[in-house]
Amino acid sequence: MERSLTLIALFAALIAALGLIPKLTLAFGVPITAQSLGIMLCGTVLGAKRGGLAAMLFVALVLIGLPLLAGGRGGLGVLASPSMGFFIGFPIAAFATGFVMEQMGRFPVAWAAGIAACVGGILTLYLFGIMGMMMMLQKGPVEALLLVSAFIPGDMIKAVLAGLITAALARARPASVLSRV
Repeated sequence: MERSLTLIALFAALIAALGLIPKLTLAFGVPITAQSLGIMLCGTVLGAKRGGLAAMLFVALVLIGLPLLAGGRGGLGVLASPSMGFFIGFPIAAFATGFVMEQMGRFPVAWAAGIAACVGGILTLYLFGIMGMMMMLQKGPVEALLLVSAFIPGDMIKAVLAGLITAALARARPASVLSRV
C-alpha cells in the first residue's frame, strides 16, 4: 500500500515535471506539451488503477491552483480553456493505457507499451480533447478532429518513447513495471 502511494505520487510529479519542457501553443489555443508522455507512462508502468490514480492526483493538484500544467497554468480556469477536454481526460487515458497494457501480457513489453500508449494515450485522450474543443471553441466534430490531428505526429513519437522507456525499465527492474506483475 505504501509503495503504491509513493509510486502514484511519483508519477503525478513526473507529469508535472514534463510540463517544465517549454510548450508550443497552437493557433487555436491548445498547447503541445510533453505531459501526455507522462500520462502514457502512468499506464504502461503502473497499470490501470495506479496509473489512473496518479493522473487523477495530478488533475486534483492543478484544480486546487498549483501551476503544474505546461506554461505554469493551474486553477479552475483550466476548465474554461480549449485544452479542457484533454485535461479532464488525463485520468481516463492513463487508466485505459494501463488496462490495455495489462491485457497484452503475452506481447513483448515494448510492443505492448507502444500499443497501449496509442490506444489510451492517443485515442482515448483525443476523444476527450475533441469533445472539449467542440464545447469550448464551438466547433463541429469534423472541425475539432481536424484541429486535433495536428498533435498526431508528436504523440506517435511519445507513444514510441513510452514503449522504449517501459521496456528499458522492465529489463533493468522487472518488478517495477507493475502493469506486468
